[in-house]
Amino acid sequence: MKEKTPNSNDDSRVLRALAILDQLAVAGQPFTLSQLSARLHIPKATLMRLVESLEAQGYVMHLPDSRGTDRGITLGPRAAQLALSTLGSSSFTRACRSLLRALVETLGETCNLTALDGDMVLYVERVETTEPLRLHMQPGMRVPLHCTASGKLFLSQMTRAERSAVLQRLPLTRMTYRTLTDVSLLEAELDRLATRGVGIDNEEFVRGMVAVAVPVRDAQGKHVLASLAVHAPTARSSLEDLLKAVPKLKEASLRFAPLLHNPEAAR
Repeated sequence: MKEKTPNSNDDSRVLRALAILDQLAVAGQPFTLSQLSARLHIPKATLMRLVESLEAQGYVMHLPDSRGTDRGITLGPRAAQLALSTLGSSSFTRACRSLLRALVETLGETCNLTALDGDMVLYVERVETTEPLRLHMQPGMRVPLHCTASGKLFLSQMTRAERSAVLQRLPLTRMTYRTLTDVSLLEAELDRLATRGVGIDNEEFVRGMVAVAVPVRDAQGKHVLASLAVHAPTARSSLEDLLKAVPKLKEASLRFAPLLHNPEAAR
């Protein structure tokens, strides 16, 4: 039987399909076919066929809003399963925990690695302080965007159009007396944070807890892959105390970037 030779068209389709998944993963929000076509420079007709193939396998899906209107294309459950399998690999977990443990030893407070998961923040990995007073959270848990340090960081790094679209559909639930539930006030806060390049939680998620987050960026420094955060009870640290740790957090974020950009680096 004659062996099938590699086909350059097949290679091109694979690379384009991967580019679609990569764009959706980095953006963390739905895109219309036109938006994807413009960003990836793929003709709409070709893109439609690729999206249909990916959708049939569960790697992408069309996301409806509360009224059933199509909000655009986003990652599907198969892509999420693949990502969780990668993040759950023992080598990746060991590498992340080792870096987080070193950071906890330096800062003396609990540190987290989080990712944007739709309209929520996902705890990817976490190492707790040995201090008795601490907030108990587990990897895999999800928390709101609008009132957490990592969530506000992700929001602040979006374009104005992307951020406005997210805030329009987010329920700005009041978690504490400090939670910002007014969109205009939250937008102003996010503008300030974008300038500073950090995210802060000043008792906005849990009363008596403060947090600071910095971005983990890709190799080009353009896209935010994840967030690295530290949090502490106000009985032990103030927000100002945690802000002094930002240089250490940013230094550590550079060591996390290769793990997220290329999980094989953890091996």
